[in-house]
Amino acid sequence: MTTAESILLVPAESRVSERSLRGLDWLNFFLAGVLTGFGPFVALYLAGGGWSQAEIGFILTASGLVGLAVQVPTGELLDSLRSKRLVFALGISMVAWAAVMLGLWPRFTPALIAEILSGITGGFIGPAVAAISLGLVGNEGLPERLGRNQRFAAIGGFVAAGLMGFLGYAFSNRAIFFASAALAVPTLAALAGIRGDDVHFARACGAPPGSYHPSRPPRLSRSLILTNSRLLIFAACVVLFQLANASALPLVSEELGRVPGSSLVLSALIFVPQIVVAALAPWVGRKARSWGRRPLLMIGLGALPIRAACFAFTHNTSWLVAAQLLDGVSGAAMGVLTPVIIADVTKGSGRFNLAQGVVGTFSGIGAALSTTLSGYVAQSFGNRVGFYAIMGVAAAGFAVCWAFMPETKEMPAARTQQNR
Repeated sequence: MTTAESILLVPAESRVSERSLRGLDWLNFFLAGVLTGFGPFVALYLAGGGWSQAEIGFILTASGLVGLAVQVPTGELLDSLRSKRLVFALGISMVAWAAVMLGLWPRFTPALIAEILSGITGGFIGPAVAAISLGLVGNEGLPERLGRNQRFAAIGGFVAAGLMGFLGYAFSNRAIFFASAALAVPTLAALAGIRGDDVHFARACGAPPGSYHPSRPPRLSRSLILTNSRLLIFAACVVLFQLANASALPLVSEELGRVPGSSLVLSALIFVPQIVVAALAPWVGRKARSWGRRPLLMIGLGALPIRAACFAFTHNTSWLVAAQLLDGVSGAAMGVLTPVIIADVTKGSGRFNLAQGVVGTFSGIGAALSTTLSGYVAQSFGNRVGFYAIMGVAAAGFAVCWAFMPETKEMPAARTQQNR
């Protein structure tokens, strides 16, 4: 057995330092804080500066379209570049600079440039974290590692949202973006805690074990990835999920706009799922190894039509907040399982990150169409019918998974047959 082969066949976890794993924990925590500043705070900040809805909508749409356009190219780039940490550091630096631009120059051209930078980085920061995770622990350790990633990201997002809300209240909304830029410093420090030698290049792109040089792994052709039936079925499930999910909370927000004190309820609707994700994601990661991926995927997809039905049938704020617990269930399941299933179906291909880009593009298209289509239905037929439409699309995603999506976890018997 050659040195390269022996490197690839030793269990990943036995070669990864505790320092690198701890660095990845804190990277997810602080990254969530950096990205929180580019959520609803952007629209709030610009609206307070006298921007029209059309101007705000234009730059947010531009950011989303750029994010969609770069998904596949950046996936290809992540598969090709040896240092995933360098790519991530570049992305965080771009986000920090975009935040500074928004804070200092809230005018149209600088804000448009900042949002485009944010859109570009959104196309590869998340996939880069998944690639680093895969490079550290390999396919076997990935489910539990991603569950831990989700927990730290949820806690980080929760803390950052509270901090930025306080800064906006105590000082000004401009302070939110300076805080977001400042959080890039501990994020980069956490990245520095991940040892470069621990992130195995061949593992990080889903390359097969074998007697090749680890920096030059073999790859399947792109066409085989783009025609992978399991990947396409999963992408269809993700599209239908996002087509339903992305518009659910905005429709609820419109309903709440007619209720006094709605801002407090809306905050609860945002925070409650984060708490559930933080509590549930590690459990999902563990059960993905013992139960398999498919049962948990069906739970994540199945929670959404039930949630939409709750929104359709009640306006009671307590019940609405309770229904948002199901958003946490879906968020934990989909957040953990999406990279895990992609890693399963691309194992040995050397194209893990390209496949992430393909699924990310489908996901982004579904989310982009969601608010437009549901908004049209709600405006034409009422919000309750809008929730019925969301429920129907979500149920279709569950049905596709139930009827067509196979289990992607490699079973011991399958491994035994392959070794014969």
